[in-house]
Amino acid sequence: MAIKIYKPTTPGRRKASIATYSELTKKRPEKKLIVKKRRMSGRNNRGKITVRHRGGGHKRFYRIIDSKRDRYNEPAKVLSLEYDPNRTSWITLIQYDDGEKSYILAPLGLKTGDTVVSSKDKVEINIGNRLPLAKIPVGVTIHDLELYPRTKGTIVRSAGSGAIVQSIEGTSAQVKMPSGEVRLFSKDCMATIGQVSNVDHENQRLGKAGRMRWRGIRPTVTGKSMNPVDHPHGGGEGHSPIGLKHPKTPWGKPALGVRTRKKGKASDKYIVKRRKK
Repeated sequence: MAIKIYKPTTPGRRKASIATYSELTKKRPEKKLIVKKRRMSGRNNRGKITVRHRGGGHKRFYRIIDSKRDRYNEPAKVLSLEYDPNRTSWITLIQYDDGEKSYILAPLGLKTGDTVVSSKDKVEINIGNRLPLAKIPVGVTIHDLELYPRTKGTIVRSAGSGAIVQSIEGTSAQVKMPSGEVRLFSKDCMATIGQVSNVDHENQRLGKAGRMRWRGIRPTVTGKSMNPVDHPHGGGEGHSPIGLKHPKTPWGKPALGVRTRKKGKASDKYIVKRRKK
């Protein structure tokens, strides 16, 4: 997917770029696979803001994604490659022989007319096929990985990401995550072959604040621009230094470079190599 760079006809266009969407199929989303998405604007059930800088944005429908793909050994044909406003990657519409349709994450290189299959047995290592880690050769790139067997894909799902199977030993498989961390998974965990689509997502530039507002994200300012009552960095004349030994979060906890992972976490035993030393 290429990146289109606009000519500087206006200040907002000067540094803006978008994906060309040339690979996507021009069609409306499948009506039976979309539901209304209610907006919470960062509020909880009591109406209190628990996530800052949320609100507004374009109206969306949520596409129901099949992350389990538990129809085993049933080939499905790829009907279309579509845009999804709720995620960074593209999605693809597949149809089984009995006519049932579902959405899955689109791997890089998957085209309309291809066939994908999910199986717990040995199948061809083709892009879009889903099978257990025990059946995937070492060195193959995977995505949409299960954290625990018989659940659903929850890991490695953002645009352009991919994990690599490094080894299979006993009941576990070593997988190198996109962050560089090497982690143990059960060899029965299912994963999809290939890298997630829309690899140029990180190269896009919004160009203006309005494009962020369209996405439902409200303005954010630095702590030193606030008043002392609003942030530990606030106050002073103009943009003065924060006046602290270490930067703080809005709630007074250490920020920027401080490790937040708790010691003695139960999942520590599954981490072979940390992302950071």
